[in-house]
Amino acid sequence: MEHRNRLTIRPYQEDADAAIASYELPEGQAVYTSLPAEVIREYRDDSHNQPFLIYAGDQLAGCFALYTDPSGNRYTKHPHAIVFKSFSIDARHQKKGYALETLQSLHGIAAKHVPDADEIILTVHHTNTPAIRLYRKAGFEDRGLRYDGEHGEELIFHLDVKRG
Repeated sequence: MEHRNRLTIRPYQEDADAAIASYELPEGQAVYTSLPAEVIREYRDDSHNQPFLIYAGDQLAGCFALYTDPSGNRYTKHPHAIVFKSFSIDARHQKKGYALETLQSLHGIAAKHVPDADEIILTVHHTNTPAIRLYRKAGFEDRGLRYDGEHGEELIFHLDVKRG
């Protein structure tokens, strides 16, 4: 379990299913990410898709997954890169700094749960300007790589986890 200033971030456990069922995400944001229930379904189909839950006190505030299978990473051939995906903050917890705090926790989470990882990669839709700004603020770098995603161009961002 990772503790930051106000948040606790831990791997998914089934005791969170009720909170996951009541998770709220605005429709305008849902086009860019997956709801936690979808993240958990993907995990059950592929154990390389490791879901993490973000808590503010005892309330579920967010969710993300780390994809750890190097052979399934379509964004890089780097064997020690993992993919940060399906990140969201519940609508009731947005605008509190939790997204940035979570991103700044990724170095420690990767070190603890995926110790071989030395890079975290994420993709962000080219029109998702708020997320692009947030990822840059958290230390992710846009090295100019692009991916033709299901809904258009995705920017590929990198975070060197050994520098944190």
